[in-house]
Amino acid sequence: MKKLFFLLCLAGLTLAASAEEFKLDVPEMEPKLTYGETTTTIPALDLNAVSVGAMTTTGDWKPDFDFFKSKTAPGVKPYKFMDDMTFVGVPLFFAGLAIKGDKAMFRVNQKAEKGGKKNTQLLSDFKTGIDDYLQFFGPAAVVGLKLGGYEGRSDWPRLLASAALSYGIMAGFVNGIKYTAKEMRPDGSTANSWPSGHTATAFVGATLLHKEYGLTRSPWFSVAGYGMATATGVMRVLNNRHWVSDVMSGAGIGILSTELGYAIGDLLFKGKGLLHNDLDMDFENPSFFSISMGIGLGNKSIDFGEETGNESIKFRSATVVDAEGAYFFNKYIGIGGRLRVRAQSAKSFGQYADLIQVEDLDMWDGMRDTYAEAYPDDGNNEFIILDNGEGIKYPYYYMYNDHIGYRGDTEEEYMRNAPVTDLYGVVKSDHLAEFTGSLGLYFNIPLSKHFALGTKALIGRSFTQELDIDGHAEGNVKNINYEVHLKNNNGQQSRELTLDYPNSTGEKWTEDWDYLTLGAKSSTSFGTGISLTYKYKSNFSWRLYCDYDYTKKDFTLKYDPFHFAAKSVTKATYDLMQTDSDYAEYFSPIEYKRTKKMNYFTIGLSFLVNL
Repeated sequence: MKKLFFLLCLAGLTLAASAEEFKLDVPEMEPKLTYGETTTTIPALDLNAVSVGAMTTTGDWKPDFDFFKSKTAPGVKPYKFMDDMTFVGVPLFFAGLAIKGDKAMFRVNQKAEKGGKKNTQLLSDFKTGIDDYLQFFGPAAVVGLKLGGYEGRSDWPRLLASAALSYGIMAGFVNGIKYTAKEMRPDGSTANSWPSGHTATAFVGATLLHKEYGLTRSPWFSVAGYGMATATGVMRVLNNRHWVSDVMSGAGIGILSTELGYAIGDLLFKGKGLLHNDLDMDFENPSFFSISMGIGLGNKSIDFGEETGNESIKFRSATVVDAEGAYFFNKYIGIGGRLRVRAQSAKSFGQYADLIQVEDLDMWDGMRDTYAEAYPDDGNNEFIILDNGEGIKYPYYYMYNDHIGYRGDTEEEYMRNAPVTDLYGVVKSDHLAEFTGSLGLYFNIPLSKHFALGTKALIGRSFTQELDIDGHAEGNVKNINYEVHLKNNNGQQSRELTLDYPNSTGEKWTEDWDYLTLGAKSSTSFGTGISLTYKYKSNFSWRLYCDYDYTKKDFTLKYDPFHFAAKSVTKATYDLMQTDSDYAEYFSPIEYKRTKKMNYFTIGLSFLVNL
């Protein structure tokens, strides 16, 4: 149709250009396009001869609601069972299985516990529900394109059967493993974490889009599908709903299930219901664009040395996501670049998590205890009523390290009037995330028609998003009455301090502050790696890779545990605490600095579009 219209227009322009020689003779007029000695006859337009449906030309879209009508385009090559199997989901699944043991819980979160729900991690402010919808991007795109009349690989009956088989196989795998393994989620909500159902669903949809439109119409449909599926998996980790191992295994199950679903469909339908052949571009040049997901290994702790009391923060295996591309001048060498996001979540904050818990924070014990009289520790540090041995009952006291502290006549009275009635940490970011942009040389060594080895040499810049915990505290402003006695013992002067902790002043206080931050300056990064590429279609490849990256980073750990102390007591009390408290060194923020050489290894899988 387009060619016919083009020829008509071109004929008209040619006739207009030669108007002086043109004579109108209606009975003998025959439309001709003359250029030099070549003559083209324009055929008569016959609308009845134009076919509609599977054989329409690209761009002639017609809505397709024939859900039960079978259509088969002539000349489309049938698929064999193994034509749809690449088995790339298998190494993804076992990669997740291999790192499944790399888990360690945070301390029980105080805020969650007060709400009656135990939580094995500190709270995170990163919350999004996008992943709940993004997992359906693939099937939504396939159905939308097909309803609009943009035909892909299959007619409706074959597409629906292949999709139903794919989702059914995936659901069987995921639920069978989930309720057998009984892996606890990182947020402690349920014991059905491994593998990730959201990620498996997303990769089923991505592979549907890949097979229906990426293989037959444009490879960029595949890039979009697998890109959205990868984003779904990453968000499941950031939302604290899944471990990295859950996402890796879920992605593998999703891809493998769809390949099996389509392979079974090939056996059932044979050559029926196929509308388009796979693209065949015969690309010999290894230029590519890829998206990747991998597991980051190496450098799982940052130690700040003996001079800081061996302060250390430990991390789990990292989630690594890449967008990468290269242009090759020939089969062997090219130039390109990579954008990499590497996120490592902290395993435990050690003493930091301890000190921010209300039940473990005893800063006031040393200040309000009566040093003139010591009582033995009862061994369990619980609220007790003491008897001084003479029948005199002391009011409600708290025993700690041979000291006693007045806390009111009852526990309820103490909790109403305590200097701190609530104290917890809110994790703004429990991931130490690095963003790296690199450029460099890419090398390719063909091994056969389908396989090739590759390597690269990259240099770039790395930027770090800090790990951040905020503190929240509230309570009653307290005052301290104290006496200082100076004694002269054999020429040695000594001091005895007697403290009394009266009721609150009646004022309330609340404070939010940066409790703990860990960050690093930007740094230069160097990268290399080795890969094995399998080209299973003329313009599509899967790649297994192992990358090595090196950078030297200047880390800063800023620790401010008792920032709230100034608000919890009167100014005079705070001044005294700064002078006589064992915790005085923590009243101001403490910074630890460390320069560390970071050696990163990443093992993963890439989906490539050959350009």
